[in-house]
Amino acid sequence: MLGTPSSDRIAKRREATRREILDAAWAVAREQGLGALTLREVAVRVGMRPPSLYSHFESKDAIYDAMYGQAWQIFHDQVKDRVLPKEPRAALLEIAETFFDFAVADLARFQLMNQRSVPDFVPSKESYAMAVEVLDRLRRDLAAFGVTDESDVDLFTALTGGFVDQQLANDPGGTRWRRQLPRLIDMYVKEVKPRRRR
Repeated sequence: MLGTPSSDRIAKRREATRREILDAAWAVAREQGLGALTLREVAVRVGMRPPSLYSHFESKDAIYDAMYGQAWQIFHDQVKDRVLPKEPRAALLEIAETFFDFAVADLARFQLMNQRSVPDFVPSKESYAMAVEVLDRLRRDLAAFGVTDESDVDLFTALTGGFVDQQLANDPGGTRWRRQLPRLIDMYVKEVKPRRRR
């Protein structure tokens, strides 16, 4: 029928609006902190009345959930096709540096992805699935070097995550803990003894 938008066009417009809302939500989180996010502030930034947001996101937690899923999707897309060096130390250093650089580039994003900084927020199964996929990718990468014990995987994530925390808390915008990553990996390799990948 002439003059009636197709369902495809409507869906594209709706998706574009959702992206605009998420962009505004991230802007608030980066400027004022994750806890300062309000539907009213987001609505103002996209030129929408607050009740209209409910046709796109049913609650503030739904916005957090979409942000969480989006953040993990971005990181997943960054690492999914990488080819690691065959030498364990070089490979583990690349994994650590990639995560570290992604994490420190955006405090609000790191907090939402890796810390429980939003009280009572629990990601949906759909959004959490991408975080699980990233962790599974890490397990596969480490297993390629003979690192299969779950406690060794935990050690790796705790060490790299801890370095991110230190960097963000004590030298934001700097490189103090980034420069220590090679030493960290040296200690990890000495302890865990990964083997060269075939």
